[in-house]
Amino acid sequence: MFEPLVATLITAGARSITGARSLWLGCTPEPVQRIYFANHSSHGDFVLLWASLPPALRKLTRPVAGADYWQSSPLRRYIINGVFNGVMVDRQRKTPDSNPLQPMLDALENGDSLIIFPEGTRNLEDGLLPFKSGLYHLAKSYPQAELVPVWIANLNRVMPKGRILPLPLLCTTSFGAPLQLDSEESKEQFLSRSREALLALAPEQL
Repeated sequence: MFEPLVATLITAGARSITGARSLWLGCTPEPVQRIYFANHSSHGDFVLLWASLPPALRKLTRPVAGADYWQSSPLRRYIINGVFNGVMVDRQRKTPDSNPLQPMLDALENGDSLIIFPEGTRNLEDGLLPFKSGLYHLAKSYPQAELVPVWIANLNRVMPKGRILPLPLLCTTSFGAPLQLDSEESKEQFLSRSREALLALAPEQL
C-alpha cells in the first residue's frame, strides 16, 4: 500500500544526497528488456542505479540481490521485496543440482529487466574484480535482452565506511552501449570484453 511512496522517498533521498546525474552515453532510456550490469562498491548501488532510470523504466526493472544480506532483517526484507521487488538469489548452492540463476531467468521470462553486479560482491578498492560467470550464462540463456554496462562513480566516497554524514560529492551513473554475446565467443572472452566495456565508462582509466 505504501510501497510506491516509500520508493519515491528513497529514490528522492538518494538523488538529493548524491546529486546524482545520469549520463546515457551509449544508449537511450527505452522500454526494452535489458540487463544493466554495474560495478559494485556499496549496498546503495542498486538504489542509485534504479533511481537513475526514468520512472516508467523503474517499474520494469528489478535489482538482483543476495538473499543472505537482504533477508537478514524485517526492514531489509521489506525494502528489497516490498519496495523494490528485488530478485533474491542464494549465493550458496543448497543442492548440487540447484541453479542460482533460476530466479533471474524466471524474471527475464516474465519480461522484467534486471540490475546485476557481475563482480559478485562489493569491491572497496578502485577498479573491478574479475567477473563471475553469471553474466555469461544469462547472455547465453536469454540473448534477446540487451546487456548494458553502467559505471557508478563516487558512491563509495560519498558515504565511506565509518562515516555518519555523507560527503558533498557528485555521483554519476554512466550508461554504455549494449553488448551481445557473439556465437563464437568463449566465456572467458565475453567476460573480459564485458569487463573492459564497463571499465571504459569510468571517469578515469583504472
